[in-house]
Amino acid sequence: MSVTHTLEADVLRRQDPQLADILHGELDRQSTTLQLIAAENFTSPAVLAALGSPLANKYAEGYPGSRYHGGCEMVDVAERLAVDRAKDLFGAEHANVQSHSGSSAVLAAYAALLRPGDTVLALGLPYGGHLTHGSPANFSGRWFDFVPYGVDAETGLIDHDQVRTLARTHRPKAIVCGSIAYPRHIDHAFFREVADEVGAYLIADAAHPIGLVAGGAAPSPVPYADIVCATTHKVLRGPRGGMLLCGSDLAERVDRAVFPFTQGGAQMHTVAAKAVAFGEAATPAFAAYAHQVVANARTLAAGLAAQGLVVTTGGTDTHLITADPSPLGVDGRTARLRLAAAGVVLDCCALPHGDVRGLRLGTAAVTTQGMGEEEMVRVAALIARVLRGEGESHTAREEVRELAGGFPPYPR
Repeated sequence: MSVTHTLEADVLRRQDPQLADILHGELDRQSTTLQLIAAENFTSPAVLAALGSPLANKYAEGYPGSRYHGGCEMVDVAERLAVDRAKDLFGAEHANVQSHSGSSAVLAAYAALLRPGDTVLALGLPYGGHLTHGSPANFSGRWFDFVPYGVDAETGLIDHDQVRTLARTHRPKAIVCGSIAYPRHIDHAFFREVADEVGAYLIADAAHPIGLVAGGAAPSPVPYADIVCATTHKVLRGPRGGMLLCGSDLAERVDRAVFPFTQGGAQMHTVAAKAVAFGEAATPAFAAYAHQVVANARTLAAGLAAQGLVVTTGGTDTHLITADPSPLGVDGRTARLRLAAAGVVLDCCALPHGDVRGLRLGTAAVTTQGMGEEEMVRVAALIARVLRGEGESHTAREEVRELAGGFPPYPR
């Protein structure tokens, strides 16, 4: 079944033309703009087919072989397949594929290892930490005592000396390594060493790089972390959802933290779509894709720097780039709005050291579309022209439309 048929199925058009128009409009938006949000990607038609399958009808509280509902014979097979593929893909002893999101996966990891009031060491939010790493607006900041570590003022790299000092001083129950806006590889071996020194659990939040790990383009946290939390979208190119990887010693605690402690029934259509994505990620084609994502990000980062933006840490090891557009005369929020008007879709983020908003962008989606380093040079120049206010806004929008049109995410 093609994506076009899925989105414009006769039954939907007849029964709910208003919603059919919305879905078609979203496909048109995705096909005529540049998707540079670091946390987004395009799933395959096979993943979309699984999401729209009859498994969406099935209630399946519990785990394969131990459900609270009848009629789970086939969903048990689907979940076991997803678990086995995740374990093989990442070399993990155990995988839980039921988490509805990356945040719910982190919640489950905390539930498995911590009690309210425990001390946790994590990257501070101004330096790229996630809301689940201690934001006062999030459950994490309300239930646990978070101690933030930061980055070096000169290099923008994680300050390992500070991490070790804070760990020795506060003796946390857990240390979290991972970020939503840190463009370099995490030194998992270092964090394991510090965690062992102070008797802490190590939780790796690998929501962003896990797809690169699957493709061999980033180091794996699995051999080092007690629990790895991740999403199945982003670079991994699967459905929106989460997963947890751990050793067999923590398997039961992790499973019980997901269900029944933090979630009810699994979304079995999403679990099946995760199985599809894990299968796709185990192929040589995906490995080539993951390495191209990194090559594109490095080229785009270099291009932005050449155009005058200040690229955090001087570049990237991953799919993700953060940059300060202020040398071009605009702040992050203004820059994002100008680029959105031109059809370039990306995010703002906090930048280290100072109340500065920068840009966060990634290359996963445009690489899925087939764009390469030549296109990244063009995108960097286009971004700079828009931010400088050079030329008419409609001209930039037409250039974006033309570029995106040459690389349709779902060729018809």
